Amino acid sequence: MDAAIDSVRLREVVAEHVDAGLVPGAVVAVSRGGRVWLDAVGRAAVDGPPMATDAVVRISSMTKPLTAVLTLLLAQDGVLDLHDPVERWLPELVDRRVLRRLDGPVTATEPAEHRTTVEDLLTMRMGFGFAFEVESCPVADLAAAAGLGMGPPLPSAVPHSPDEWLARFAELPLMEQPGRHWRYELAFAVLGVVLARAAGAPLAQVMAERLLLPLGMADTGFAVPEHARSRLVPCYTADGAGGLALLDGVDDSDWLAAPSFPHAGGGLVSTAPDYLRFARFVLAGGVHEGARLLSGGAVAAMTTDQLTPAQRSGSSAGAFLDGGGWGYGVQVLSTGTGPSSRTSRFGWGGGLGTTWFAHPGHDTTAVLLTQCLPPPGPLVTAFWAALQEGLDD
Repeated sequence: MDAAIDSVRLREVVAEHVDAGLVPGAVVAVSRGGRVWLDAVGRAAVDGPPMATDAVVRISSMTKPLTAVLTLLLAQDGVLDLHDPVERWLPELVDRRVLRRLDGPVTATEPAEHRTTVEDLLTMRMGFGFAFEVESCPVADLAAAAGLGMGPPLPSAVPHSPDEWLARFAELPLMEQPGRHWRYELAFAVLGVVLARAAGAPLAQVMAERLLLPLGMADTGFAVPEHARSRLVPCYTADGAGGLALLDGVDDSDWLAAPSFPHAGGGLVSTAPDYLRFARFVLAGGVHEGARLLSGGAVAAMTTDQLTPAQRSGSSAGAFLDGGGWGYGVQVLSTGTGPSSRTSRFGWGGGLGTTWFAHPGHDTTAVLLTQCLPPPGPLVTAFWAALQEGLDD
């Protein structure tokens, strides 16, 4: 594939949707075989200046892959083990109760059949999250009212310290038995508390010291770094009339100050160059600029489907995974079945309009960043289709 031709086509696809008013602008970063292409299309804001390639954006659930790698780094260091029960670090969650019916009263419960492990959190098998399969879910309503982060990914929506957040979560029963199904998405919020307690330091500090600084991701954090504030772009939401309304601004952004609850499932800001550093590190099997930071075996496990068919059968997986599987913090698409199965693509997206995937068979990874809730589905679909067409040529 000729990278120049591919970049022209990708830019055309992004520009088409930007010009149609779907989003004000977008940043694209692609790496293939060591060659990097970085581009910005449109504007940073409605009627604003041109979008810059180093624009700072809210990556929401694209935080999860970084949290997964951080977990694997701490496991590699011997700080924790993936098979550890979470109550080793979170005694608040000992002797968990589970709802008898998802739409039933929160007082009608039964004991958990097994203890939730760190790996259950990585693989979203904790048993708590969105309940799409029922019209009414009292425990989900209580979680939302408690400020546990069941709505739009804004730091101000979760005003609790990690200890306070966990105490509120511990008051609620699980929606289903741990390990039964993949269910999006509070597992990574719990995982963040585990990592901080296991490491004996705030999550933001652990993330910076063990992952962000070694990878040179200076523009990434749970709050916009002081040096990067001029590059933060606003985030929009659909206004219901075909236009865009401001969701989070620049001068008063939720991300200017350190959050009360650093959300390991969706709290980071980053840039396309920063995230591409992370993406290339994972694609390289845990190697950054010639130095191995994470074992190849750990990266292989992260990017391999860890779910059984039964665990993929729930409504949450149907809504989010679209027939794919899930590794550690990433969606996994595979070819073949059983021992002959091979990962063809892995990555994840964010609810505020960001997406990243890697194609290991083509030594290719790509990042598309916008800032809109819900994400611009037609743009995302067209972008990945155009990239795949280029890889198939």
